[in-house]
Amino acid sequence: MKALQNLFQLFYPNLCAVCDEYLVENESVVCTLCRHDLPLISINDYQNNFIIHKFFGRITIEKAFSLLIYRKKGITQKLMEELKFKGNENIGVFLGDWIGKILSENKEFNNVDCIIPVPIHKKREQERGYNQVSKFGKRLEYHLQKPFVEGDLLRVSSTKRQVLTGRFDRFSNVDTKFELKNKKNYDNKHILLIDDVVTTGATLEACAKEFLKAKNCKISILTMAAAE
Repeated sequence: MKALQNLFQLFYPNLCAVCDEYLVENESVVCTLCRHDLPLISINDYQNNFIIHKFFGRITIEKAFSLLIYRKKGITQKLMEELKFKGNENIGVFLGDWIGKILSENKEFNNVDCIIPVPIHKKREQERGYNQVSKFGKRLEYHLQKPFVEGDLLRVSSTKRQVLTGRFDRFSNVDTKFELKNKKNYDNKHILLIDDVVTTGATLEACAKEFLKAKNCKISILTMAAAE
């Protein structure tokens, strides 16, 4: 079996999602050197940090956490683009396991009731073949032992890609709208909303407002990366 695996690696080598160099044994998705270069966010206070500050005066967020700092043309952007536009869903698994282990140890999100991904439009999902946060969410479900729920929150308007201003600037597009099915199911629930990147917070805010139509619903935020 090991010989077959080595032969497969010879013709279909695993490459680092950041630097495109060959991964060696015991490396997965990102090589050791690039992993050490990833700009980690240091968050000790989950109830008062720069991510929560993005939502001040707009909506109330219970807790928030992101693992990586997102900067244009930076290493995190390269990783996110590999995940979103080049089909490398293993990045979501890699980051889901990393973040999931952190949170299962510190128990900061033990009181959430379920994990909800920011949805993409059905047309976009058909084109791409996946939602980039689905596998991320499933790994969080495993580590946090909280249900991952897809399909209740729907994106009902398609966001135009803003190629000239950068693909991630779409987060500030006010035309994006969401609809929550079965609102009563979320009465008195604490929702953990997850996404790949939080920049202005506009998309997550629009999602959160749908859940806040439910009675006594609380919102926390978790993303792979966050812009400073």
